[in-house]
Amino acid sequence: MLWTDKYRPKRFEDVAGNAKQKKIIQTWVEKWKNNEPQPPLLLIGSAGTGKTTIAHIIADEFSEYIELNASDKRSHDLLMSTIGESANTYSLFGNNRKLIIMDEVDGIHGTNDRGGTKALNKIIKESKQPIVMMANDFYSNKLTTIKKNAQVIKMDKIKSPTINKYLRDVVLKNEGIEVDPEVLKKLAKRSSGDLRSSINTLQALVENGGELTEEALDSTSQKDNTSTIFDTVTRVLKSKNPEHVKRSMFENNEDPTLVMEYIAENIPREYESNKEIKKAYEMISNADLYFGRTRSSQYYGYWKYASDFMGVGVSISKKETYRKYSKVMGPMAFSLMGRTRGKRALREAIATKMEEKMHVSLLVAYTIFPYFEIMFENDEVAWEISDFLELEDDEIKFFRKKKIPKKVITKMENIKAEMREEEKEEWRNSIKEGIFREIPPQDLEKVGDEPIVEEAVVEPDAHNSTIVDIFDDFDDDELDEIAIEYSGAKSKTKLRKEDSKASKKKKDDEEKLDKGQTTLFSF
Repeated sequence: MLWTDKYRPKRFEDVAGNAKQKKIIQTWVEKWKNNEPQPPLLLIGSAGTGKTTIAHIIADEFSEYIELNASDKRSHDLLMSTIGESANTYSLFGNNRKLIIMDEVDGIHGTNDRGGTKALNKIIKESKQPIVMMANDFYSNKLTTIKKNAQVIKMDKIKSPTINKYLRDVVLKNEGIEVDPEVLKKLAKRSSGDLRSSINTLQALVENGGELTEEALDSTSQKDNTSTIFDTVTRVLKSKNPEHVKRSMFENNEDPTLVMEYIAENIPREYESNKEIKKAYEMISNADLYFGRTRSSQYYGYWKYASDFMGVGVSISKKETYRKYSKVMGPMAFSLMGRTRGKRALREAIATKMEEKMHVSLLVAYTIFPYFEIMFENDEVAWEISDFLELEDDEIKFFRKKKIPKKVITKMENIKAEMREEEKEEWRNSIKEGIFREIPPQDLEKVGDEPIVEEAVVEPDAHNSTIVDIFDDFDDDELDEIAIEYSGAKSKTKLRKEDSKASKKKKDDEEKLDKGQTTLFSF
């Protein structure tokens, strides 16, 4: 049996810490019992501050109670049909009050819950029964409207001397276990106000003849977001009791896939038999399979199967509990991904440029990387590729350790400039030779509504002739510069405007043909 259940307080005076808060809650209970309706209680505090314990003590003051996790009943209709109905009906035992307990009300949020917050506020306002709600984050935006309709009580973290006294006088005394007082004080301090965590840690370390040593405590850093993961991993790897393991998995509020990663990382640190390790990882594989089905189907009912595989499945993979201390470590995969995050982002940026410039998929782009590493060994080839893909310095370093020498860059830029001038000259010569010609309208044949497009030739000094760009590498400014060298020539920009106007009305084109006007067609 878990010590957190075995030594759960049954009376307000037995609850550790939060003396002022307990008095306010007791007054709230007495007023309800005297038929003086009060606003719902909203207990907000971090894990291990006694919210659930106090809610159950309050429940003992009423004839019956209903307890549920509000985040599991998120839609408007479900909340109204379950909580709403209970809040407006009396107990089965006469006209006595019944208590409604709702945990994780900060799990209801926004449009994702299809009106859940609105339904909960309506229930709070119209309820004829006492309601106790619990949440973890006092400053959460999810509680803004709920706070306005409830009596908010902030549960403080329990001070380390209080935790130390509770562990010594209540838990260890009843278990008949003696530990080093100084080590116990350190455990109380490292719990950071979480009494439940300190009890779970103590039980995991000293149960079945274990010892509470400084070495064992060194395995737990100052309590942070992964403290509950530590409790769960320790329970899975150290216990063979399915009930204990299931309870620990249920009480864990972390992402279950994260818990699975922690368990998978620590299996070989705890288990010594190859058969046990093999069986344990088979259980992890099955858990991962059900997580995958959850993602693909969006049916979260698969989570319970994944939880059983990675919890109970891994736990019973060992023949006996190992009587040793094993430090719980975080997943190496996470630290590895953290170290390579920048490199992966750079790799993706290069592949994206290749996709755009080379017209290949990202998958194909990644397969070209090994060939680029070889090609980038040549300075000139490295410059040509990086210039074409417009790579930055850090992206070039992805394929080669050193920068491209400045003299190579200067040389290649000069060659590129010379080639560009040659292309411009080729363009000028093509105009001089004449690549356009005028076609009288009467010589044009029609097929349906579209005229046959022929190559047109226009002399450089022809009146109202038009220049058509055949080199896509030139921008508008460069084409304009070339165009003004010839009398009557029009730039690419003007051509686009004229083409746009000419295509608006088909009738205009036909009228021009009837009048004998000359029309030029580009190809």
